[in-house]
Amino acid sequence: MTESAGAPLASGMTGLYHFAILVPSRLELAKSLKQLATSKITVQGFADHLVSEAIYLSDPDGNGIEIYRDRPRSEWTFRQGQLQMDTLPLDLDSLMSELESDPQPWTGLADGTRIGHIHLKVASVDDAESFYTNVLGFDLMTRYGPSAGFVSAGGYHHHIGFNTWGSLGAPPPPLGTIGLRWFSLELPNGQALDHLLEMIHKAQVETENRPEGVFVSDPSGNRILLQVI
Repeated sequence: MTESAGAPLASGMTGLYHFAILVPSRLELAKSLKQLATSKITVQGFADHLVSEAIYLSDPDGNGIEIYRDRPRSEWTFRQGQLQMDTLPLDLDSLMSELESDPQPWTGLADGTRIGHIHLKVASVDDAESFYTNVLGFDLMTRYGPSAGFVSAGGYHHHIGFNTWGSLGAPPPPLGTIGLRWFSLELPNGQALDHLLEMIHKAQVETENRPEGVFVSDPSGNRILLQVI
């Protein structure tokens, strides 16, 4: 995170929709929700996405946050080659009953918690899908009609989501506003990075070499750092 005192939050533009914190179990999701309530943090929504259960909120600057747990892959279903995802009401009574098995107080996010995915605001879902699948090599997992898409590597439900719910045809936010500066994609070795750069250059997408890695932007101006772990 980088502080920029007094920076405004841009609305109606492309950028970050939310970043998503993946907790390792349903119990840990219940503990997180209880801690939010104890801390009097406003929760903006809950959802059962079939593949996961999620809590939604924003940080003090208005950046979107999702906290979620995954259902086992054995419970995921596919129809006509697309993973079935939805936005259904979350059973809060069932979720909070998880605390009965472990009444210990919350002491922080559990070991194994990590960033599970990022969700972007884009100007065109079709352009975003083409870039993330044909150029960067992700697999399309599902589409929500013309307004949202979800891509991943390794069969996950999604590592990157993108939508036009409030950004159809919108420009990138101006410099100096609150929001996403860039996110990183980690490659396992230099050979994988070289192959990806070959695909990027073949698509005539501009790159920027920096000491920390190679920067590239999607068609909506969302910057991505490619680096070898």
